[in-house]
Amino acid sequence: MKLGRIGLIVLVAIACLGCNKRDDSSIKLTDIPANSATPSYSNMTIETDKVAYNPDEEVTFSMDNATLPATAKVRYKYLNTVLSDVDVTASTWKWKTPATDYRGYMAEVYSASDRKETIYATIAVDVSSNWKKFPRYGFLSKFPELSDAEVNSVIGNLNRFHINGLQFYDWHNKHHKPLPLIGSTPASIWKDIINRDIYFSTVQRYITAAHSRNMKTMFYNLIYGAWENAEADGVQNEWHVFTDNTHTNRDFHLLSSPFLSNIYLCDPSNPAWQQYLINENKNVYQHLAFDGFHMDQLGDRGARYKYDGTFLNLSLTFKPFIDEIKAGEPQKDIVMNAVSQYGQKGIAESSADFLYTEVWGPFDSYSDLSNLIQQNNVYSNNTKNTVLAAYMNYDLANNKGYFNTPSVLMTNAVIFAFGGAHLELGEHMLGKEYFPNSNLSMRDDLKSALVTFSDFLVAYQNLLRDGGAFNNVTITSSDQKMLIGAWLATQGTVAAFGKKVENTQVIHLINFTNSTTQNWRDNTGIQASPVLIKDARLILTSDAAVKKMWMASPDVIGGASRSLNFVQTGNKVSFVLPELKYWDMIVVEY
Repeated sequence: MKLGRIGLIVLVAIACLGCNKRDDSSIKLTDIPANSATPSYSNMTIETDKVAYNPDEEVTFSMDNATLPATAKVRYKYLNTVLSDVDVTASTWKWKTPATDYRGYMAEVYSASDRKETIYATIAVDVSSNWKKFPRYGFLSKFPELSDAEVNSVIGNLNRFHINGLQFYDWHNKHHKPLPLIGSTPASIWKDIINRDIYFSTVQRYITAAHSRNMKTMFYNLIYGAWENAEADGVQNEWHVFTDNTHTNRDFHLLSSPFLSNIYLCDPSNPAWQQYLINENKNVYQHLAFDGFHMDQLGDRGARYKYDGTFLNLSLTFKPFIDEIKAGEPQKDIVMNAVSQYGQKGIAESSADFLYTEVWGPFDSYSDLSNLIQQNNVYSNNTKNTVLAAYMNYDLANNKGYFNTPSVLMTNAVIFAFGGAHLELGEHMLGKEYFPNSNLSMRDDLKSALVTFSDFLVAYQNLLRDGGAFNNVTITSSDQKMLIGAWLATQGTVAAFGKKVENTQVIHLINFTNSTTQNWRDNTGIQASPVLIKDARLILTSDAAVKKMWMASPDVIGGASRSLNFVQTGNKVSFVLPELKYWDMIVVEY
């Protein structure tokens, strides 16, 4: 929910030196062996049966192979290393995953003849026994009466985007009594706070369908919400939050028609309220097989007070609340929304399973997104990955229309390159904090690109989200094809930054050369598609001997990795970058 602002930012310095200065090295362009030709790419439809797998589990792939040549093969790669290479002889086939846990792989369906290669389809495979290591969060927000076929269509679509956890948004009845019971039996239909009909059967169907794809399901609720007249359901006045120290005025979030009630706040640190909600959650878990609790808040409320008149800092209540709920249901997962980072430090130190930030002002630039993810890494001592709820084209979503494709992809490039994930996909794509808002649609180019971006996040998760440390890199362009600038992101440049992962140097290049705004949300949809840069000569300064260089991009050949030829003279490594559109990842192995 959109409320409150907090201006706390930890700026992590990531330096990238050099801005188009011609290198003094004696290396000539003709000294660099030409890279292999870029394969042609068909972008055929391919799917897996689940979003993630255990080690040594079988993956079932499916695609229409009617147009594939008899020479078609599929190779399975970990980063840029081919693990196996076999013929494709049917429209479905299986692959047994390796025994190592928490790794991402890429499957590439291809053929080669006369030294020319065609890639027909690519798809990533996540081998992770627990989704919380690499959370890729989606949502559901509409629960009318739906058939199995309608439910399976939504879940099947999210499966292709590798969404491994789902937030069930506004699925409940009253915030203080989420699942209405008639005696000991759940009601078959109830109203949510905006007076929509919610069907128990639909919620149940979605949970079952999600589990069949190995997606986890999280029920959404505020940690302190109560409707008007909640005392009739056992909520005590002494549990509430007040705007004065004489318990005269209860704090509440004002909602007008068609909403059925204002939302009154209860004190998360009050043991009686904690136990009340624990009991209500047990009713939920008894009748619906949710995997955990997605906790929400309303941001910074300002000065607030307990019933006894003592000052209440709501941000300090989050950690003990989370820990108490987790202790009561230790097998259930927990994540909590930090609205504009409010209370995130305590949340990170709690037993929450990963971190989630709903991004509002003043965090409006691409650089702010990177800072938020890195701040969360610091808060959690690099033990918990981050999901950002960052709503695109916010003003456009007031009316029917389309998302701006470049603004969405540029935002994802920044979030993914810095190791985060983006909450954006459900029955539709998000443009507002009220998740059922579906005014904006995705054009076909955005739908296609998001599939590849999703594959990229999974296939290279061990470089993007599995440890490592951002570091200083020196990379220059010597042929005037790109102006390389240090991160923080700047219009008119290619922003570069590095990350050291074990014995590997990762270099990210994000193309802001002709960007029209550095505001990631791009409220009115003015962001321009990046200019395509081809065959740019780059020089990396490296004191260590380079063994191998390769690159991958979600913009080219389905995210497949490919080797780069290079020449190293002293500490200068010269190579040609085949192309850059939104985002390239260059990997240097020492």
